[in-house]
Amino acid sequence: MSDVNPTRSVAIEMKDERRAMHEGYVFLDEKCLLLAGEILAELGRYVRLRRELLSLHEAALDALRSAVLRHGLEGLQVYPPADLTLAAVRRRARSLMGVRLQEAELDGTPGPAPAAVERSPEGEACRRAYAAVVAAAVPLAASSGNLERLSLEYRRSVRRARALQDVMLPELDRSIADIESRLEELEQEDAIWMRSAAGEGPAAGSEPRSRETRSPDTNLDPDQDQRHRAADTASSTPRAWHPPDRHQEG
Repeated sequence: MSDVNPTRSVAIEMKDERRAMHEGYVFLDEKCLLLAGEILAELGRYVRLRRELLSLHEAALDALRSAVLRHGLEGLQVYPPADLTLAAVRRRARSLMGVRLQEAELDGTPGPAPAAVERSPEGEACRRAYAAVVAAAVPLAASSGNLERLSLEYRRSVRRARALQDVMLPELDRSIADIESRLEELEQEDAIWMRSAAGEGPAAGSEPRSRETRSPDTNLDPDQDQRHRAADTASSTPRAWHPPDRHQEG
């Protein structure tokens, strides 16, 4: 039962609050659908990029094996790597329902590496393979971050929508129903009281008031009114009984 005072203004205010709350629930539900669609699209992109990265990584491992066989482990450790100092990560940001998304890629090509002491095709292939792995890892990292942010916002929106649907809206509906029921009871009590108040007063066919309670006639002068009162008193007073006189009977 609601603790608020049951009035029409309170009921109207609660209905407006419920309408706004329902609109919020509809918005969150649509937001969850949009986020879910974007998550599926981003997940497909992530799978594609990850597959490309794994393919490049496998090719880099093969090139690494060939280079180790050619130079040995110590010789390969001193082989000059690719120069990525001029390369930069280029990002393109966008937003979806307040969620920040981005696409990234490695901009620029590796610079010329220092000359190797013992240059070989296997060493050059290994260097190019791992440079390609680094370039492919940049968009995959951006896609992974997008999935993380989308998933976090989706879970938050789902919790809010469920709280509105399962807790707040039913509770507000019960409060509105309770207030309307109490208002109906109050209106019925007021109607009964008004009917009972309208039925009070002199009943039809009642006996006229007696002479003692009758109001004095204001048209009579004081002497006539006093004679009337004396006559009424004499007529209402019983006379004493006296036995007959014996001398008068003889």
